[in-house]
Amino acid sequence: MKDFDEETAFLGDWGPYQKLIFILLSLSSIPNGYVGMSMVFLADIPPHHCRVPFLNSSYGGLGYNLSIPTEELKGETILSRCRRYSEQEDSDAAYRNDTEGCLDGWLFSKERYVSTIVTEWNLVCDNAWKAPFTVTVFFLGVLVGSFLSGIISDRCGRKFIFFATMAVQTVFSLIQAASNSWEMFCVFYFIVGMGQIANYCAAFILGCELLNKSCRVTFATVGICFTYALGYALLPLFAFFIRDWRMLLVALSVPGFLYIPLWWYVPESPRWLLSQGRVEEAEVIIRAAAKMNGISPPDVIFNRDDTAKLMEKGDVHDEKKHTWLDLFRTTNIRNITILNVFIWTIISLTYFGLSLNTPNMDGDPYLNCLFAAGTEFAGCTIIWFAGRYASRRLTLCFTVLFCGIVLLLIKLVPAELGALSVTLAMLGKITMTAAFLFVYLYGAELLPTVVRNMGLGITIMASRVGSTLSAYIAYMGTYDRTLPYILMGCISIVCGIVSLLLPETKDEPLPENISQVKPLHWFCGKKKPAMTNGQEKNGHQGNRSEFELE
Repeated sequence: MKDFDEETAFLGDWGPYQKLIFILLSLSSIPNGYVGMSMVFLADIPPHHCRVPFLNSSYGGLGYNLSIPTEELKGETILSRCRRYSEQEDSDAAYRNDTEGCLDGWLFSKERYVSTIVTEWNLVCDNAWKAPFTVTVFFLGVLVGSFLSGIISDRCGRKFIFFATMAVQTVFSLIQAASNSWEMFCVFYFIVGMGQIANYCAAFILGCELLNKSCRVTFATVGICFTYALGYALLPLFAFFIRDWRMLLVALSVPGFLYIPLWWYVPESPRWLLSQGRVEEAEVIIRAAAKMNGISPPDVIFNRDDTAKLMEKGDVHDEKKHTWLDLFRTTNIRNITILNVFIWTIISLTYFGLSLNTPNMDGDPYLNCLFAAGTEFAGCTIIWFAGRYASRRLTLCFTVLFCGIVLLLIKLVPAELGALSVTLAMLGKITMTAAFLFVYLYGAELLPTVVRNMGLGITIMASRVGSTLSAYIAYMGTYDRTLPYILMGCISIVCGIVSLLLPETKDEPLPENISQVKPLHWFCGKKKPAMTNGQEKNGHQGNRSEFELE
């Protein structure tokens, strides 16, 4: 009995069909690259201080140094951002200790931004918690979207959820630019979050299932990742020329409408159709692909009896019964799910923590963001080579461990060597970006077809706990530049060690059913005796070894 890749091997490795799917699904990730990171500029906090009614309204005007006390921030003396002296008309007020809040509002520096959501709705001082919470709202939307999209995709199809989430991301980002309150902005941002990473995940799964093994690694590590990085790199360029947050959001939203024609060129996943028992529809797609490649397909592509065995007895007819509970049905898939949840959470926290922390770094925020986007390309390159030539387990372990060690070294760098701190942070960002991109490929190879999108959705949903915390990790950087790096460094080292428990999947066929999920790779383990006939009937393959703890 042959697996799906063997059944469709006649299509070839890199024909017009594979190239078209590769390019179209890769390009779909460009908006994903800037939608989530746009808050780096939309919610940046410009220098500010209290407004004093009887003084001129320009930021930092004469007289403010006598009307507002000073404070220390990152070793620099600045005018207090949240307090002013009482009794402003009194000429001796500057020498008194009586202060009050900013009763007449704030003045914000216009040197860098015309407006952000912070200046629009005064998200400072007592309301300072609202700026990082806005990012948390986005990732809560991603959490919900990841959960729902996985279930809908496994039941209604990969193509449907791919285009539905793309539409949600584009339309609601545009509507979000018309928000007239912070609360309204958050509601729309929650909905945008439901579509953003869910769309990326849907494109990833669809590409992995449409392309064969030889193209899959390149698509996962170069195609979709490089275009995501391209979108990320476009963000600081847009933000540099558009300094008003509303117009910036409009400019970032409009390109999403360019992807509407993809509906007529991107097919449904034949793997998913087979798991639904829709053999004829799967054959139509494969025959169309063969025609595009100039190949004559066999008269019968999928034998019904072999297809039923391939998808595990009963799965073809009972797929709609699969739920997220199936991710915990057996010991192997339960261990993989729990371990993935932990690893993805730490990687997500560190990745987004480093990305959102770019405004707190020394130097120009636009250049820092561009450098951070550049690390995405470097991370993609690393993963492309590692995905082709290196062990999955060792690749994940090395990238996460290296990031943790580099981040801890930042604590030892003197404050005056800011460029060195930025360099170390970017080195850590490169390897954590590599890990962040790599877990999508690794996760897809660990999970079976019948619950693959649902499984990735669950792990992504759980990892958003880390994403929601990342905004507050970055916010700590406004007060202490090294604290975020210490926290992220420590948890990254723990994550890297734990990742060694995952089984190896390099050059292995994708598991089609739950019984084919591999066991954990224990540090001290030995092979079990040969498979029994009963185990083989349940879908276990003789060349798959299981391990038990000694």
